[in-house]
Amino acid sequence: MAGYGVATWAGLEEEAFTLGVLLALAAEAAGGQHHHLVAVQTPVSLVMMTPIARALHGRGPLPAAADVGLRVMRRPPLHRGELPGMVGQELADLIRPGLPAQAGILAVASCPGVTDVLLAASGAPHWREAADAVAQPSLTAAKLRETARHPSSFTYWS
Repeated sequence: MAGYGVATWAGLEEEAFTLGVLLALAAEAAGGQHHHLVAVQTPVSLVMMTPIARALHGRGPLPAAADVGLRVMRRPPLHRGELPGMVGQELADLIRPGLPAQAGILAVASCPGVTDVLLAASGAPHWREAADAVAQPSLTAAKLRETARHPSSFTYWS
């Protein structure tokens, strides 16, 4: 096995366990420091902005994972398909004008420390839209902060 990852809905964000604990368990299972834990997967979207907010301040599992060289995979950027209908045009335009459905994908892809955004699509047009979104220049930290503080945002800023 070349590598494996750990996926958790809330374990890292709610500190049920830490990256240090995961790395120690991986080393114990491998019989030494040459384990194959290479990635963590946790949720984030415009509905779940706390991980982005924490990362913008250098806190939370995103910067910690980057510090130890782990890949960080984020899901579900479109909040299980519900987000495009929830994001108002004003918020979408704040993120990137002309990308209404893709705004959520771009925000997640721009999060500091994120190496991969995991997507599901119902067809080729949706895949093209997602590819177009991640091909856009990343949002700046200031733009991510502004997005989180926007009055029509349904996010929690910590």
